[in-house]
Amino acid sequence: MYLQHYGLNEAPFRITPHTDFFFSGANRGATLEALLYAIVHDEGIVKISGEVGSGKTMLCRVLMERLPETVDIIYLANPSLSRDDILYALADELGIAIPEQSRSGAVMRALQETLVKRHAEGRQVVVLIDEAHAMPMETLEEIRLLSNLETNRHKLLQLVLFGQPELNATLARDDMRQLRERITHNFSLEPLVREDIERYLDFRMRAAGYRGPNIFAPAAIKLIAQASHGLTRRINILADKALLAAFANGGHLADTREVRAAIRDSEFATTPTLRNHRHAPVLWAIGGALVTLLAVSTWQSLVKTNQDTPPPMPATPTPAPVTQPTQAPRPATADIATQATTALDHALASGKELIGQAAPHHWVIQLYTSADTSRPELVGQYLLKAQAAGLSKTDLRAYRSNRYGIIYGLYDSYRDALSALSRVPEELKYVRPYARKVAGLKPNRNTPSAG
Repeated sequence: MYLQHYGLNEAPFRITPHTDFFFSGANRGATLEALLYAIVHDEGIVKISGEVGSGKTMLCRVLMERLPETVDIIYLANPSLSRDDILYALADELGIAIPEQSRSGAVMRALQETLVKRHAEGRQVVVLIDEAHAMPMETLEEIRLLSNLETNRHKLLQLVLFGQPELNATLARDDMRQLRERITHNFSLEPLVREDIERYLDFRMRAAGYRGPNIFAPAAIKLIAQASHGLTRRINILADKALLAAFANGGHLADTREVRAAIRDSEFATTPTLRNHRHAPVLWAIGGALVTLLAVSTWQSLVKTNQDTPPPMPATPTPAPVTQPTQAPRPATADIATQATTALDHALASGKELIGQAAPHHWVIQLYTSADTSRPELVGQYLLKAQAAGLSKTDLRAYRSNRYGIIYGLYDSYRDALSALSRVPEELKYVRPYARKVAGLKPNRNTPSAG
């Protein structure tokens, strides 16, 4: 909306990770280099902790781009995996065919055989586990057992845990001491201080193509620092709204007035310095067209006057009369189930064709996975939802190995896949889609089936 106004090539403060906007200040760059060293040199389990919105996902994405080509990356975004599910997930990512109902010991043996083979080929396998603080205790124990997979001199599986500070509390428990002792490197992403925030804002603006003087006034930066508590996600939200406020107000400088408007519009940020501040009206006479755009972007605070007293509670609605259910919805429900099944059948067929023909170095977007192979209708329903959200039917494909999966698109590079991932509709992101290589989808015919 305001890109042309500021001479920007793209939005500078998106909250979705974009590796071109990785800020190496505030020790982020040094942490990345230390991570790369620890992983490449088989330094055991590595842990990165930080508050919500501190930049863990961005660091993870940049790490994936910077690792050498000899490293095979497995990214696990689902923290609720059970002890057995995480083994099946790894086998799935490595292309190991595991018969259904196989015991965990058989899956572990198949994993070890594949990892030994890859090590002999000069490959290294790295598992990046996001939201590790939410993992069940038994799954964390399985992580410890996976760390035991090694040759006489090298680890076969490098594990990297990303989590909130709750992960540290979990690992401090007595029954977690064996896992805790296997963690050789601990990194913490600390909140940005005011000086870092000033550099961060300027860096993001110029990375987006801005070439003018500093946009954010010193007093505005101070307010952003107070309200955001130094968390980069909050900084991005406040900076984006402040730019929009300045644009709507017809200026270029984001000062305290614009930042206060942004803070009022952000539920996470209410600081003592602002609680007693009498809110000024923030209605700008900017024309009907812009007001419509602002309304679409949920910028209600820019088009209404703040009131000193809360609005009255709405009256309790009169309950609707209870009517007897009719039989009409049943055919519709059956029809949806049939559509879901048909969509899944077509997607499985096109997925099998794609996986068989695509080059291993190509990338796809992993939209959805389900370990419950007894409920294919759920997979079909997600396919219908993805189509309704605007994704191309021909680019939506499915596969079944140890689990069902839905993939989207085909891309020549990780960067292209990430760019496409950023355009996935928000209503489909509740299952945390991610980019992955086609190689991880291809069955490994040289690996014996576990029995």
